Amino acid sequence: MPPKPLIDLSSIDLDTVRFDATALDRYLPQKHAMRQLHGVLHLDTEEGYAVGYRDVRDDEFWCEGHFPSRPVFPGVVLVESVAQLCVFYWRHQVGIEQAPGRAMLFGGIDRVKFRDAIVPGQRVILVAKATEVKVRRSRYDCQAFVEGKLVFTGEITGMLGPSMPEIYPDGV
Repeated sequence: MPPKPLIDLSSIDLDTVRFDATALDRYLPQKHAMRQLHGVLHLDTEEGYAVGYRDVRDDEFWCEGHFPSRPVFPGVVLVESVAQLCVFYWRHQVGIEQAPGRAMLFGGIDRVKFRDAIVPGQRVILVAKATEVKVRRSRYDCQAFVEGKLVFTGEITGMLGPSMPEIYPDGV
């Protein structure tokens, strides 16, 4: 039996993008093919969660080989997608003010379960619920949904990374 959703997605406007790719440039160090979070739909800092999305296309680098004639979105790319949502939340909450110009890196991935395949043409709704947000470390319960169905659960820990003036030239 799958776990309960972390939030009620029916209470979120899943059609309105609050932070698009251009806005994400301020929050995420990943660029080009490594940008796996395509937008943020909802941010609730009082309740401690963010909802984002990742559109899976049929022209992505992994489609030809994972798997030939039947592409399946790689689990590691899904984990990266939701981790970027966690970085967005961390930088929005504490990073820009308390660790300007610094990155948040992977510190751990725990209790990961993949519950269904994701294929090109699908939109993946990502949820990150903060359980601990500090400058040096943050933790999130995470889920992903496709067409309302839970396809991923896991816990992601982030740790404070290096200063990146080449990514954040204005120091934020």
